[in-house]
Formats: sequence, C-alpha cells, structure tokens
Amino acid sequence: MADAGAAVAAYLAAGIWLGTVLATEPAFWWLALMAGAAVILRAAGSVLRRVPRFSTPADRVTLGRAAVVACCAAVTAWDLFRGPGAHGLIVVLGTAAFLLDAADGRVARLTGSATAEGARLDSDTDATLVLVLSCAAAGSFGPWPLGIGLMYYVFLAAGWFRPSLKIPLPSSTLRKVIGATQPAALLFALLPGVPAWLGSVALGAALGLLVYSFGRDVVGLERLRRADTARANPAAAAERLPGRTAAESAGNGSSRTGW
Repeated sequence: MADAGAAVAAYLAAGIWLGTVLATEPAFWWLALMAGAAVILRAAGSVLRRVPRFSTPADRVTLGRAAVVACCAAVTAWDLFRGPGAHGLIVVLGTAAFLLDAADGRVARLTGSATAEGARLDSDTDATLVLVLSCAAAGSFGPWPLGIGLMYYVFLAAGWFRPSLKIPLPSSTLRKVIGATQPAALLFALLPGVPAWLGSVALGAALGLLVYSFGRDVVGLERLRRADTARANPAAAAERLPGRTAAESAGNGSSRTGW
C-alpha cells in the first residue's frame, strides 16, 4: 500500500541524509541502516498483511513514528559500532518518537478510525522504541538495561507456552503510567551530561516498576483463567475444592474485578 511504501521511502531518505552527517566510513553506516530497515519493514509489513488491506489516518501517524524509531535504531547501531558519541541525536529522535505516541491515539479518536490492528501496530512501535533505547543504554551502562526492552517480547513469547497470557488485558491507568516511564527513564539516562550514577538509578527504578507491572498482569491473567475455567466447568472446579459441591463452586466463582 502507498502508506507503507511512503514510510519505507521516508526512512531511506532520512537514513541516507543522516549518513552524510554522521558517517565517516560508509560501510559501517550501511550496516546501521540495515538495523533501521528491520524496524520500518516490520511496521510496514504489519499493514500489508491485513486482510482486506486498509490503512487509517491513525496508522499513517504510527507509520511516521515507526520511521522515526527506525532512524533512531540506525543511529543507535552506529553508536554501538563506533563507540558512544551520538547520544544527543538518539535522544532527539527518541523524544520525537515518544511524543508522537500521543498523536496517533488522538487522531484515531478524532477520526473514529480506531482498530485492533492499529492498536497492535501502536504497541509494537512503542515496544520497538523501548528496545532501541535499551540497546543504546546498554552501550553505556552495561547489558542489564536490555531487560527493559526485552521484557515485552519475553511476555509475548511466554504466551506461546502459557495460553492464559494471551487473554486481553483490561485497561489499567497504572500500566500506562509505568509503560510511559520506561522510554522517559531511558531518554533521561542517555542525556549528555547526566551523571552515570543518576542514570543508573533512573534505569533501575524503571526496570523495577516494569517487573512489578508485568508480574501484576501475570497474576491477574492467571486469576482470569481460573475464573473462566470455573464458570465453564463448575464440576471440575468442585473437584479441586474438597468439601464443596459443584453448585456451591458455581455460585462463588472468582470475579474479574478486584485486581
């Protein structure tokens, strides 16, 4: 589709221009461009795989944001190849992508174009930004900040082995706040001039909050699974609760509220 192609073209144009500004060795910059290409091609591919194919105004904003994230990924790869020195540009691009996150949701609401596919594209772009910034932070703080960027993907992978983790999560303001804290903390830690110890404190706090958030969601999803199982098969639930009848178990199932 035209929108997906435009996003890829925009990234390539921006990437080539960045190469003229940053790169003294073109071979290394072409490798860095490949890292960004993986990001934008994944985003464009998610739109092209839709059946039937469609793209909304909000998707166009998200694709534009994905192009910015792709540029950030290319600069981050360059930074890792050649040694720290481009953190300022990473922060500029990362901040732009972070702030644009509010735009696609607003456009979706104003135009009535919110879709499940668009929400997935938005979430994937958010996660990719956090992963890219985590890689940049790992170049300065060691490998442990990668835990911030990888946790989302570990959660998705765990869903293949634990189906309960694929249950749609109820909306949570706390989850949204903690989610927004991750790129904010990473960008702060990467700011030129921020002391290493202060950056480490910010990243450690962000990682701790993220572990809590994911742990809370895992526990909540397991409760939902048990509640659904009890409602679907009260007799089986009664077998797991000695001394209670099936009727009693059916009448006292766990509630979806309270977590």
